[in-house]
Amino acid sequence: QVQLVESGGGLVQAGGSLILSCAASGRTFSSYVMGWFRQAPGKEREFVAATNWSGRSTKYADSVKGRFTISRDNAKNTVYLQMNSLKPEDTAVYYCAAAQKYNIVVTSTYYDQWGQGTQVTVSS
Repeated sequence: QVQLVESGGGLVQAGGSLILSCAASGRTFSSYVMGWFRQAPGKEREFVAATNWSGRSTKYADSVKGRFTISRDNAKNTVYLQMNSLKPEDTAVYYCAAAQKYNIVVTSTYYDQWGQGTQVTVSS
């Protein structure tokens, strides 16, 4: 198992950028698919982005494609989410999650471990 701790959230104006980090403890980080999800008030949790164990394969929700970039550094046990051109509709709590899968999965039920979440607020 891995334990996940997110950081990097905050308040930003529309059009701005933020980078989220998710630090994982545990020796098997590199064997996990890592994903980012978000949940806005009154809405269900939704998939944002994911990367496979090597970082060479990624997948994005259509709503963030071209604006967000997921990456990982297995030597540092960390996964990142670079968010550019932020919009007010990106406002949500962002969660890092880990799945014991070889291929990328986008459904939250496949993810075994979750961080506590970090708030991202985009003002208009």
